[in-house]
Amino acid sequence: MAIIYPIYLMKKKKIILISEIAASLVLAILLAVAGYHAYRLMGSNFVSRDGEPHYVYVYPETTLDSLISSLQEDYTIGSERSLKLHSKLMKWTSAERPFVRTGRYLVPAETANLQLIRMFRSGDQKPIQLTFNNIRTREQLAARLGSQLMIDSAAILCRLEDDTYMQQFGLRKETAVCLFLPDTYEMWWDISADQLFKRMDVIHDAFWNADRLAKAAALELTPEEVTTIASIVEEETNRDEDKPIIAGLYMNRLRIGMPMQSCPTVKFALQDFGLRRITNEHLKTESAYNTYIHPGLPPGPIRIPQKKTIDYTLNPTPSNYLYMCASSKFDGTHHFSSSYASHAAYAAAYQRELNRRRIYK
Repeated sequence: MAIIYPIYLMKKKKIILISEIAASLVLAILLAVAGYHAYRLMGSNFVSRDGEPHYVYVYPETTLDSLISSLQEDYTIGSERSLKLHSKLMKWTSAERPFVRTGRYLVPAETANLQLIRMFRSGDQKPIQLTFNNIRTREQLAARLGSQLMIDSAAILCRLEDDTYMQQFGLRKETAVCLFLPDTYEMWWDISADQLFKRMDVIHDAFWNADRLAKAAALELTPEEVTTIASIVEEETNRDEDKPIIAGLYMNRLRIGMPMQSCPTVKFALQDFGLRRITNEHLKTESAYNTYIHPGLPPGPIRIPQKKTIDYTLNPTPSNYLYMCASSKFDGTHHFSSSYASHAAYAAAYQRELNRRRIYK
């Protein structure tokens, strides 16, 4: 018995030592795992490849896997598994669907799961700078807006061409573009089509304040008619100094019942905006927009004019001018006349220069 007892004690101590080592290893592993997940959760899990923050666009029906794929375009992801685990623990996902709001999100150059999940879950997105100008048609407007927003351009165009829908704004499809004033606007990328139209209506009403409405009334024109004249003026020239003169000229024609006879309206009727020479055949084009055939204003704007052009139109230069002709110098200037004889001389010189330059269309 004296010999067996020490052996038993030695075995027992060895078992205890092994258990302690095993426990230490398990604890070390658990601490390592916990440290790793703590690092991915609060330290770093996403690192931009170029060291810069990037925008991520989240559409409806986005899944966690598709969101990860979007992030992988610009970021190196330390652990996809940790993101999925943390998203479940934070109750961000359900059946592989994250509770993420649509939007345009700016992801930092380096970020952790916690920051990322909180940003997407709370909808902490960044607005866009919505810009549109140099637009001639409803189709162009819808395409330009659709290219910058989550809205399908078809949804925008459908509303622009729906008289019943546009009636709530006091417009119809021919004047629908009057609602949109070219500028840069801060807006949410995932704004709905209806919200967009309502937002533009607020901006439109703010622009058409009491002063501008009074000026339009003094000219015996509605805001839409002013915008239509401004659209023609803007197609005629890029020179701001000429815009109030041209506006006054067209108003003189309207006042005496003279046809507007505006070449840009013929281009719009033909939907050929590259035409440099209007022929007699072009002038015969049957269209409500052809002001050589139909008296008065066309049904609506032939482009979306700038706000400053609308203001020039609201403040026309008083004159007796009834005619205008582009200068034969092709320098963007115009000759203005109150008599047809003077105008005819300028027109002949311009036609000769077109021929000399071999511009036939």
